[in-house]
Amino acid sequence: MRFVSIIALAAIGSFGLPTGLAAQEHDQERVQAKPVERLSPLPLAEYGELPDVEDATMSPSGNRVALIAEVNGKRSIVAIEGQSNIIANMPVGDLKIRGIEWVGENRLLLITSQTEDLGRNFTTDKAEFFIGRVLPIDPGAEAGMIFANKRNLMGAIAGNHGIRKIGDRYFGYYGAILLKKDFRGDYAFDHGRPFLYRVDMQDFSAKKIATAARPGHDNDWLIDANGEIAATFDINDNNGNWTLRNADSKVIAKGNNPLSRIGLMGFSNDGQSILLSERNEDGVRWMQVPTEGGDLTEFLPNISVERLFFDDQSGQLMGYKERGGKERIIFSDKVKEAALRKVQRAFNSFDTRPVDWTSDMSKVIVRTAGNRDSGTWFSVDVANLRAHPLAYERLKIEQKYVGPVSTFKYEASDGMKMSGILTLPPDREAKNLPAVVLPHGGPHARDKETFDWWAQAYASRGYAVFQPNFRGSTGVSDDFVSAGYGEWGRKMQTDKSDGLAALAKEGIVDPKRACIVGASYGGYAALAGVTLQKGIYRCAVAVAPVSDIKDMYQQDYQASGKERTTKAALLNQLGPRDGWDAVSPLRVADQADAPIMLIHGRDDIVVPYSHSSKMADKLKDAKKPHEMVSLDGEDHWLSRSETRRTMLEAAVGFVEKHNPAD
Repeated sequence: MRFVSIIALAAIGSFGLPTGLAAQEHDQERVQAKPVERLSPLPLAEYGELPDVEDATMSPSGNRVALIAEVNGKRSIVAIEGQSNIIANMPVGDLKIRGIEWVGENRLLLITSQTEDLGRNFTTDKAEFFIGRVLPIDPGAEAGMIFANKRNLMGAIAGNHGIRKIGDRYFGYYGAILLKKDFRGDYAFDHGRPFLYRVDMQDFSAKKIATAARPGHDNDWLIDANGEIAATFDINDNNGNWTLRNADSKVIAKGNNPLSRIGLMGFSNDGQSILLSERNEDGVRWMQVPTEGGDLTEFLPNISVERLFFDDQSGQLMGYKERGGKERIIFSDKVKEAALRKVQRAFNSFDTRPVDWTSDMSKVIVRTAGNRDSGTWFSVDVANLRAHPLAYERLKIEQKYVGPVSTFKYEASDGMKMSGILTLPPDREAKNLPAVVLPHGGPHARDKETFDWWAQAYASRGYAVFQPNFRGSTGVSDDFVSAGYGEWGRKMQTDKSDGLAALAKEGIVDPKRACIVGASYGGYAALAGVTLQKGIYRCAVAVAPVSDIKDMYQQDYQASGKERTTKAALLNQLGPRDGWDAVSPLRVADQADAPIMLIHGRDDIVVPYSHSSKMADKLKDAKKPHEMVSLDGEDHWLSRSETRRTMLEAAVGFVEKHNPAD
């Protein structure tokens, strides 16, 4: 094993773990796009499986780590003490895990979700419900589920407001849906506005500490270090009027956000002010107001923030990371700031994400990915300048199989500067390659230089994969995001093909051998690439795509309970209604000029399955070549290994059929 460290000199160790958690070589050198010997590609299942490690968390002392990991072929929660002592191994099967964290040193909180049919009398057909399970690690601790022992509460979490240690006990603060007793004495759903409960994480008793919002309103709460409600935020979903009250119920700030995009973030670093985040047509602003009342002022003006860091126990701001450039970390505590910067410098050749840490930042869990790295998890002892590898996400995808990843800069046809992520085959020269354009979903998201399982799967088959960060993407500036408003199927679409043309001009790809593939909004872009655009792509693969903008608008508006602020936000993003049909692939399906594959999960609550089924019907009526793959029991996020593999094998096979790499 090669060695890296916080100072790039000290060694990291490795230790024996069960199959799926063993070590592979980790190297910080960037891979150059040079021809090498041709490789026999790995099975697509190695890319399509859920990763061998999905998440990790560190106990308050830093002496224990827990991972969601594959162990001897079984997906499990693995708890490790020290560097190698496995103290728990709990299989979790195919649960859809959304998060894990320590509750003290002896318990783990596992958050899972499940899709449920709602039936009639609801604004949407399906919903995703989040379940909290507390799992003991040491003998004598009691296991349980949050709200499971309360008949008058739905057994699901409707908002997580943090965990606080009060004395020697831990309490969780969660939103809960209160059920109404009917004339038969049974409990039934009444409304979806959550009440705030304090849950003892040891015996799971639950106490209501705040009532639900009024009809037509939403509430949010901020809990202080002593477990008391420090702030209550109320917003009118119909007109965007909002108020903020402190612990004494005094109104300390109020205003209006017509898009209803404003909410609580936490406390300032000194705990004397409350922070809010507000989005409007001009971008995101961070605001603050003293807890006792006063002027609402802008916080971090003229700074583009990638991420805020808050203390888990107090809810107070620790620092932030600027986006763009080197993404600097700025902390009020300079010792903690220096610790995280050491971590960044140690792994600066990779996409590096601090995942969890002790309160003093002396120990940190770090995940890296990128060139020569299909995903590695480290426990970093900052104080002693040592990094210890915990586990590897995809053990069989060794360095030689990881295609080089880089940022490719170009200009759109109207002169706007932009970039995208280019993933090249690991075993071919970057010259005249067949291409897959792979736009991200959102559309308010972005792709980074990291290991992307979907992109790497195509690269392993000989394709150059381009993930354009088109206008409307985050991570550049607020102006860049707002430049995408009203541009679905227009400039947002040509940004993608402009990137393909720029790659062709550099001689990297063959523009006559390109397909477009994507999921969610990216699926919309894939459909638009062969219906709204002509003669660019040989095929399109659309996973969980939006096919009709009018349908999307109506579904989202209906699901919100017909809130005016939701209506305003959608119209702000999508532009005038009279232009929607012209950029909806469903409406122009008869103009498709290349074969289309549609893939959709039947349990999708974000983009309903009907978007694909209706598109398939339209293509069939127009006698256009297409295939439809339905994923039973799958949601919008491809949460299950089996259906994720099915998707990947179908999608890659379709591209290979219509746009062979060789």
